Amino acid sequence: MAEGKEKNKFFTGTGRRKTAVARVFLYDSKGEFTVNGQKIDDYFAPNIEKSKWEKPFHAIGVSHPEAKYSATIKVSGSGKSSQMDAVVLGISRALSKIDNEFEEILGKQGFLTRDPRMVERKKPFLHKARKKPQYSKR
Repeated sequence: MAEGKEKNKFFTGTGRRKTAVARVFLYDSKGEFTVNGQKIDDYFAPNIEKSKWEKPFHAIGVSHPEAKYSATIKVSGSGKSSQMDAVVLGISRALSKIDNEFEEILGKQGFLTRDPRMVERKKPFLHKARKKPQYSKR
């Protein structure tokens, strides 16, 4: 019974960027990386840098993540670019739970830092956050 539980052992990490939220379930076994039921390379088209999600693995010394890990990722909100940044943060947080040494390495390289930039809210009587109506002299 204990062996079955070990086989399904996973590490979780939540990543956020703008309004995108990624929930990462990282398994310590060989397999695929899926995002919302699709392969990660199919979900994130070539317009987004393909190797971006692999960078946290390269930082800890794993050159081929699929050979050592597998992950199920649920992502929602915002656009594909922000979703990719959220996935990278989620993967990094999950890896940091595996080993304290990983946490130190990823922290030094900035993978565990959440990007705080958000869209500024629209103010009353303005067209957008800062765009004012056109000035008319007469």
